[in-house]
Amino acid sequence: MSEWKAKRFWKETTHEATEGGWTIRLDGRPVKTPAKIALVVPTEELAREIAAEWNAQEEVIQPLTMPFTRCANAAIDRVATQRDAVVEIIAAYGETDLLCYRAEQPYELIERQAASWDPLLEWSKNELSAELTVHSGVMFGSQPEAALKTLFAHVDEMSPFQLSALHDLVAMSGSLVLGLAVAKGRVDSETAWDMSRIDEEWQIQQWGRDEEADALAAQKREEFLRAEKLFRMV
Repeated sequence: MSEWKAKRFWKETTHEATEGGWTIRLDGRPVKTPAKIALVVPTEELAREIAAEWNAQEEVIQPLTMPFTRCANAAIDRVATQRDAVVEIIAAYGETDLLCYRAEQPYELIERQAASWDPLLEWSKNELSAELTVHSGVMFGSQPEAALKTLFAHVDEMSPFQLSALHDLVAMSGSLVLGLAVAKGRVDSETAWDMSRIDEEWQIQQWGRDEEADALAAQKREEFLRAEKLFRMV
């Protein structure tokens, strides 16, 4: 039996101001999230992006081609309804932050990591008041409790839509510091993505490229850049 697919049923897609923000309408009817909550976003810029995604749908609705709609749904249905748990999940990355785990060899990789990551850890110390400890190797190393509490506070100050974007920045990079650096404008997402890929790119230099892995990395990079765009819009 063929899988049922939702088909386009509307002619006109619009966005307009509403109580609490902006909404998208299909032939005048407001769009709702999968949980049947009104899809209300905080800025007109984001509403315009979502409206464009709906307007681009042809005969069959393709959710995978609607990333900003999916992000808004997640912010409303999941993040806003369990905000404390999401903050905990994101902040926990500080305990095993990518930037704090360094290669033991070779020297060239050690130098590459230090040149890229040390300035961000210094930024975390000076600007976020969170000084993290660097460890050699992959074995778990603890971090100062005061630093983790401070990083938690930086995450906890964000709105559900900001948290949705920050989650992707942090989870895909493996670094809370890197995600916060993008969110706070210390680095742009393209630079941050490259910084998060130092170990992978080193391995590629040693063993060569793999087309399938490159395609997956390219897809993740696009999602990472989009997360910064979402953060800037909300």
